[in-house]
Amino acid sequence: MLETRKLENFHILLWLLKDMSWLMTWRSLGIFMIIPTLGFAILITWKARNFKSELFHNLAVICWISANSFWMVTEFFGLADQLKLFAIIPFAIGLIPDPSLEKNSLTKLPLVKVQKSSCKTLDL
Repeated sequence: MLETRKLENFHILLWLLKDMSWLMTWRSLGIFMIIPTLGFAILITWKARNFKSELFHNLAVICWISANSFWMVTEFFGLADQLKLFAIIPFAIGLIPDPSLEKNSLTKLPLVKVQKSSCKTLDL
């Protein structure tokens, strides 16, 4: 478990470097960082494949990184207007629910009670 936690922490570092490269428009580093970021996500998924709760979460992470990376590359090469929407495919695949979850598990979550605010609005 500790080894997996170390892999996950290192993976977060890689992911942040990839996204920071995107933000700073460091094209070469951003594109290069796709390989280790996706590679570590696949490795973590493989190591946790026997735990269904982890498996589907990690598969969703792989889908997210794939979609995110595709979007980044389209922006780097000025193709975002034409191709960015294709990133919806891996994003949507990542939303496929985990079949091992209980049918009513969402209804068993604790609810937060929202109170009415006593703030007054300012009409202009």
